[in-house]
Order: sequence, then C-alpha cells, then structure tokens
Amino acid sequence: MSKAYFSAPVAGATTTSRVRRDVAGESGGAPALAGLPRWDLSDLYDGPESPKLVTDLDQADEDAQAFARVWQGRLDSLPGSELAQALAEYQRIDEVLGRAGSYAQLLFAANTSDSGVGRFAQSINERLTGISTHLLFFTLEINRIPDDVLTTQLADPALAHWGPFLRDLRVFRPYQLSDEVEAVLHEKSVTGAAAWNRLFDETMAGLRVRLGGEEVTLGSALDTMSSPDRATRERAARAIGDVLGKNVKLFSLVTNTLAKDKAIMDGLRHYPRPTSARNCANMVEDEVVDALVQAVTEAYPRLSHRYYALKAKWLGLEKLEYWDRNAPLTTQDEPLITWPDATRQVMAAYEGFDPRMGKVARQFFDNAWIDAPPVPGKASGAFAHPTVPSAHPYLLLNYRGRTRDVMTLAHELGHGVHQVLAGEQGYLMSNTPLTLAETASVFGEMLTFRALLDAQTDPARRRLMLAAKVEDMLNTVVRQIAFYRFETLVHDERRKGELLPARIGEIWRQTQVESLGPAFSFTPDYDAYWTYIPHFIHSPFYVYAYAFGDCLVNALYGVFRSGHPGFQDKYIDMLRAGGTRRHKELLAPFGLDAADPGFWQKGLDVIAGFIDELERV
Repeated sequence: MSKAYFSAPVAGATTTSRVRRDVAGESGGAPALAGLPRWDLSDLYDGPESPKLVTDLDQADEDAQAFARVWQGRLDSLPGSELAQALAEYQRIDEVLGRAGSYAQLLFAANTSDSGVGRFAQSINERLTGISTHLLFFTLEINRIPDDVLTTQLADPALAHWGPFLRDLRVFRPYQLSDEVEAVLHEKSVTGAAAWNRLFDETMAGLRVRLGGEEVTLGSALDTMSSPDRATRERAARAIGDVLGKNVKLFSLVTNTLAKDKAIMDGLRHYPRPTSARNCANMVEDEVVDALVQAVTEAYPRLSHRYYALKAKWLGLEKLEYWDRNAPLTTQDEPLITWPDATRQVMAAYEGFDPRMGKVARQFFDNAWIDAPPVPGKASGAFAHPTVPSAHPYLLLNYRGRTRDVMTLAHELGHGVHQVLAGEQGYLMSNTPLTLAETASVFGEMLTFRALLDAQTDPARRRLMLAAKVEDMLNTVVRQIAFYRFETLVHDERRKGELLPARIGEIWRQTQVESLGPAFSFTPDYDAYWTYIPHFIHSPFYVYAYAFGDCLVNALYGVFRSGHPGFQDKYIDMLRAGGTRRHKELLAPFGLDAADPGFWQKGLDVIAGFIDELERV
C-alpha cells in the first residue's frame, strides 16, 4: 500500500497537511461570520451507504487478488515494459483505495464526536487494510530485485517513467522485513497504532473545559488564551491545565505505548535512531535535519528569547506567564474579517504573484472544496487533503475571522494549489515529502502577509501585523523544533523503560524553557500541556517539517524579491514535480542548497530581521 490511510489526526501520513501548529479548536460563530462554506464530499461518494463505495471496494478486492495471481513471484524476470504495465495497474487499484480512505477520513474530520461516523471510518480502515494485503507483495518484491537487473529494466522508456517512484521505494530496502512478517504487521496495524490514534482523537473530542459557567470544547478554551484580557487568559489556561492534568495518565499510557511500539518496529527494521524512519519518508538525509535543528536551537537567544523579552516590555510585565505567549499586543478586540474579505485578500495575493496560481486557487472558492466554520465535533486546526488525482483536494479550517485565520486560509490554500498541480504526476508520484510539502503553503502565507503589510499605512497597525508575523514564524520554526526536541528526548528515554507522567512533564518543561527563554515563568499545571499536541501521537517527528518549510521558503522568498529571472515559471514547475524530484534538484534552479550549512541561516535571518525592525519602532 503506497499511502497510509489513517495515520494522522484526520488524514494520511504522507498525503495531508497536518493539523496546523498547536492552537486551534471550535468556538461560537459570530453573526459577521455567518454563511461560512461547508464542503461537499459527493465528488468522492454521496454517503456512507453509497452503492458506488460498496462496488468500488468489492471490485478493488477482486482486482487486488487477480493482481497478485498474475504478478507475484515474477517481477525480477519481467522486461521493463511489463513491469511498467504492472505498476500502472497497481496505481489504478491503489487509487481506488485512496479515494475510499480519503472519504472516510474527511467525513470523520467533520464529525469526530459522532460514534456512527467513527464506526464507519474504522470499518473502512479495516476493509482497506484487508484489500491492500493482497497488494503488499508488490513493493516488497520490487525491493528484492537486484540493482543490476532493475538497471536493465529501467532502460525501457516505459519503466523509466516510474523511475522516481522506484527510487524512493528503494530507500526503504535496507529496512524491509520478510514478506510474512510485513503481512502480519500490516494486518495487525488496525489494532495497533491506529487504534491508539483513534482513542486519542475520540478522547480529545470529548474533553470539555468549564469557562464562565459554561462547558466548552478544548479547542474553544485554547482559543480563549488569545484574549486581550489577561485574567481571562489565566482562567482559561488554568482550566485547561486542570482538564489535561486529570487525563494525563491516559495520554501518558497512549504515548508510552506508541513510543514502545515504534521502538519495536525500529528495532525490527534496524533503523539507527527514532527519527530515521521519518527522515527516510521525507527523503532527507539525517545530517540535513541535524543541521536544521542545530541552527534553530543555537538561534533561540536572537529569535524567541529576544522577541519575548520585547513582548514582556510592551505588555508592561516583568515576566510572561505561559498564558501570555499568544496575548495580543492591543487590548482592543481585533475587527472581524468576513469570509468574502478573507477570500478577496488571499486571492489578490495569489493572483498578484501569478495568474496561473490564482486560477487554480479560485477553484476552491467556486466549488464546495472548503469546510470553514468552527462547529462542535469537528477536528481542530486546519489541513489540506489531496484525496486522489482523479478528484481534487479539500481544505478544513476553523475560521473565526481574525488575521491569523486569514493566514491559515492562505497557508492551506497553498497546500491545495500544490496538490492540484502535483496531481499531474499520478497517484503514486504526486505525493511530496513533508519537508517540501510545506513549501507552497508557507510561500502562499508569505505572499498574503507581504501584500497586506505593504498595503498598510498606519504605523501602529503595521507594527501589530509585523509582531503577529514574527510570533507566527516563531511558532512555525522555534516552537516546532522545541516539539521535535521533546519527542526526541521522550523516545530516547522510553527505550530504557516506561516514563511516568511527571517525567514526561519535566521533559516538556525543559524543552519549553530552552526555547521560550528567560522572559517566561511556568506554573506546574503547564507540565500537562504536551498532551494535546496531536502530532506526537499520529506522526512522530513530523513537526520539524514546519521549520524546514518555513526556513526554506524564507530563503526562496528572498530569491523572489531579488528579481530572480523566471522565478514564477521555476516555482510552478517545482510544484508540478510532486514527488518526482528531491530537494536538491528542486532548489538548484534557484541557486539554493539545503545541505549548505549557511542555508538555514538565510531563513533564520529573515525572522531576526523582522525582530530588528520591531526593536526600532
């Protein structure tokens, strides 16, 4: 099975933009935000009882068994043209499974607290796992083809088309187990990590926080921590800490179990360290990730430590508490931005960059491809799901009408545009490694921010916008690397034995103190705040991709602003490449190289430059 179906909060491990950052959720809808769009999933299937869904799965099951009968045990003796034929058939069947899996994921994302929907999603997952078991031999057998034989086969132009897929597949060759073991692991996945993921999701969706005499969702309570009123923020923070603390044993059990499960799998496959599997999936070298992490951690003092010291001064505080991290710099409520205004602002930025990108982006608004309102039971945060090339992507948002929400729309729309363009490569090669998957989203966000900043003539408002952008970049780069450090320490220590909740809390506090700096003090209840970050459960070590993407885009945007000739054509070509090219090949036309030690400094210097500007005003 080429793509994981249920390994992220609401989406596939390598096919989806994960729940964005870590402050999200549901809240009541303001009148100015009435009429927010809801998505229409009928382009996939018209309902859980759809006869087409039943027919597709039955036919895919029959086709998968026939596929195994025809091709199993023959791949290393086939001429290149026949192996290419087998790959085309494999892709066709796998895309049917991807369509069904996408539908179940999206339906669940909009209704995580609906037990009927949860049951449906689980049943689809089990059915897909069963069908794909018949296909499992194919990629395993390809990886057993000797190098010299495959080289001869690839001389055929028909198979050469599939070269990028074969290249990326064989990255996992050293870590592949016997067919029998792989089959057992695959079939048991629905009762292993996937089941713990579901427990986490359903538990999180069911949590309620008492605020002002009202029981609200966790996401709504987290949103309250951005209130202009400090007392309101503190009440929300302590109430959240209380709820998370009461559930910390369960979340610790989930975390310990999944970390141990990963350690067992890593040991069986002989991955050298906990992060190695993720780096292989991202098609990025360990040393490149290490260089990124080192560059960001060394930059903590000149980035986050410096900015939050400024923020404390602006707020008139000697010390910031953790509930002040997202405090607005003005006591006035931010004016609501209506959905039509948000659409206009984002589309102006995309069309202003290149009409071709604007044309692709416009489809999301002209069709029911976006689910925007923050309603109870809906997955928190935001994501873009590509589904399958024969359909189209969908965006999930929790839009509340703030500038941050406009930036989130711009971010997820970038993913959507990227997914549409990359879909030209077909199902097996449209998938982009996570390190590059954030490129279009962060670039779209930067385009929108720059357009709004350049249009702003009020110095006070400009300062607020600049500060908000710095905070967003710190959340994307510094905070995500701190998350990565937390995961690394937890997984390393878990290999020596189970971690008590208090110990996990200590590691959490350690990494937060390191990253946020001396401007902050922390109360003990903050030690449980690690529990609500879904990435730790669904996608271990995913988070560094945000920092990778942000720093990469900062460098890329600098090339654009410098007037690099043909930038738009090269950029759109990069997005169209999908997973057919690695980061070195994609960045080379722009004169950039992520393996260069100075590359990451270019991205971090952009953030530092914004802070320099804030210090001057």
